[in-house]
Amino acid sequence: MKRARLALGLVLALGFGAAHGQSDYGLTGHFKYRFTGTSNPDNSVFFEAVGASTIDHSADVRLNLDWRRGDWSARADYQVVSFKGDTLEVLRDVLEERLFLANRVPTDRRRLFDLTSVIAEGDDYFLVQRLDRLWLGRTGQDSTLRVGRQAISWGNGLIYTPMDFFNPFDPAAVDREYKSGDDMLYGQYAFDGGDDLQGVLVVRRDLTTEDVATDASTLAFKYHGFRGVSEFDLLVAEHYADQVAAVGGNREIGGTVWRGDLVITHTDDDTIPQFVTSFSHSWTGWGRNMSGVVEYFYNGFGQSNGDYSPEALELNPDLITRIARGELFTLARHYVAASTTIELTPLLLVTPGLFVNISDGSALFQAVTQADVRQDIVLLASLGVPIGPDGTEFGGIPGGESGRFLSTGPGLFLQLAAYF
Repeated sequence: MKRARLALGLVLALGFGAAHGQSDYGLTGHFKYRFTGTSNPDNSVFFEAVGASTIDHSADVRLNLDWRRGDWSARADYQVVSFKGDTLEVLRDVLEERLFLANRVPTDRRRLFDLTSVIAEGDDYFLVQRLDRLWLGRTGQDSTLRVGRQAISWGNGLIYTPMDFFNPFDPAAVDREYKSGDDMLYGQYAFDGGDDLQGVLVVRRDLTTEDVATDASTLAFKYHGFRGVSEFDLLVAEHYADQVAAVGGNREIGGTVWRGDLVITHTDDDTIPQFVTSFSHSWTGWGRNMSGVVEYFYNGFGQSNGDYSPEALELNPDLITRIARGELFTLARHYVAASTTIELTPLLLVTPGLFVNISDGSALFQAVTQADVRQDIVLLASLGVPIGPDGTEFGGIPGGESGRFLSTGPGLFLQLAAYF
């Protein structure tokens, strides 16, 4: 609690100083309420734990303070996150041995600085406050340097993002407004002609010893360049003691944009490829603005035989480790995803999408609606329908006991956000 109070005091002090100094500053924020309801089949282990449905309520308040004076800038984002629902009981009673498959209470156990504090916690609820951004930076004519908690996104994948191993979004995530920040040193140098070189050092702690550890940290460099109408990326990194090399890019072809990344990871035991490629296009149809994307993803870390039993997954520690770290969200090797965004009105967007596991034939259908209810108030809704037989990834992987599966039925996500 003391640490969290100091963090909040820092945000307020920075804002007070900016307001009374010769600086530019801005304070924005939001309030979000979310409802998630998921049906549970009667052969699901979740049905045994919580019944025919899993119901969750959550909310968060976020204050974003930006400050600038000359070449210097800073940012501090303070969050209060609350949650109440059945998922915590599922985590405790059902997924205790397989927490790598589930979302958890926000924590900074891996990060260099612990800027998260639990205000209150119970069997089915928690209330947490945290700093998700806290950095100081300087921008010169050709260079940028920032130190502190911040977020970056790398790579060319639109749905699956193997080159982006800094807290990537779940491919099926509905709200993608903010990535979680990491404690890092970030630098960028811009060359004549528009090319740039970026470098990142993310310092992390070992979960067992809680000490800063080189083999839990990341050092990465990415060169981004232009050649005519094409762009390309070259990346080298040491990430959790693995050596990573990647190449990617994008190019417009007749009004369609092609994108792709190839990522090679050398672990202690093997050399693993990952590959993503997509085509995206915008057009007008039936008097509506539309855009669509089709993307293929090869996940070399995935199961090659379609066996997702606990025993089989334990034999693939590279996959489990990356899922637990929030870097991967897929269990198999071959995926294709497609989505189309339709602008029904300037204030109403509908995005149907389909995520298909080619290896086992299962899929997730998702229909997302975004409506600007009024100025600064946005309603986000999503219907998700898993498709596939028992034992498949989206139909429900084996639950560890005969005849039971980690399966869910159709689910509803609702979020009301107010911005200021």
